[in-house]
Amino acid sequence: MHRHTLFILIVLAMLSIIGVACGTVRANIDNDYSGMPTRSSRTPGDVWGSRNKSSQETSRAASSSSSDKNRRRKDSESTVAEWKTLDIKLTKNDNHALYREIKSWLGTPHHDGMHKKQEGTDCSGFVMEVYLKVYDIKIERNSARIYTHSCTPIDPSQLREGDLVFFHGGNASRITHVGIYLKDNMFAHASSSRGVVIDDLTARYYSDHFYAAGRVKDD
Repeated sequence: MHRHTLFILIVLAMLSIIGVACGTVRANIDNDYSGMPTRSSRTPGDVWGSRNKSSQETSRAASSSSSDKNRRRKDSESTVAEWKTLDIKLTKNDNHALYREIKSWLGTPHHDGMHKKQEGTDCSGFVMEVYLKVYDIKIERNSARIYTHSCTPIDPSQLREGDLVFFHGGNASRITHVGIYLKDNMFAHASSSRGVVIDDLTARYYSDHFYAAGRVKDD
């Protein structure tokens, strides 16, 4: 009887040790961001100053209220209509092919896992397709991997047309979003709520969630 009890106690102790070990391994896997380059110490707001702060705060307040769902939908539709007719003032030094391609994507709804113009795309799919079409460069399919494998980190003050901008979703150690820098602080991206649009980098939300800037390698 004593041997049977002792055997049960030993088995329970071994299971407890294994459970702790597995939990430790799982935690290490889930939090392993050792390959992620350091987040930029400066944001676009630091470089250029904050613009459109009040309008961005209004937008964020609306999106946080479940009672405003209908108004948010109407605002989204009007935003899409506005950007569909957008005419960006270009100079002879701008890459007109880039702007034409991005304009053709405006209004494409957000859809995880897709990258098809006017049907659905996520942020990395949009960036991947534009780069392949305009620059004939194939980049990674995931926003974090685009930064770690396809880009050279640059300071936000060095941003130029075609560079990429990366954002975190609240956890400053993880990249969750990517967009294409255009000019005058503006960038194109596939918003999860509005689809492919153009926004201001210095707006409070994007400045607060800015992770880093990168320049795509051409080799």
